Amino acid sequence: MIADMETEVQAARALLYHAAWLKDSGGRMGAASSKAKLYASEMVNRVVAKAVQIHGSVGYSRETDVERMYRDARVITIYEGTSEVQRMIIARELLGKAS
Repeated sequence: MIADMETEVQAARALLYHAAWLKDSGGRMGAASSKAKLYASEMVNRVVAKAVQIHGSVGYSRETDVERMYRDARVITIYEGTSEVQRMIIARELLGKAS
């Protein structure tokens, strides 16, 4: 699980760096930033759920950081554009390229 978690974090970081590079180079970054936001926000929910599982019953204790992270992770897929909005932005760009 830890290897999977690290792989997902690195993949999210790569998408983020790509979007930042596009911005810095003056390129269009709309869908690139949506891909980074979508993947990272969905990834954090998967990773933190695995962290809770690794910690076992202690992972649900209010005294642990992992429990707070588990609660906080869900909102990341909602604020600053829901995952569904990010998917629409990405799909619009893909369909526009297909035309």
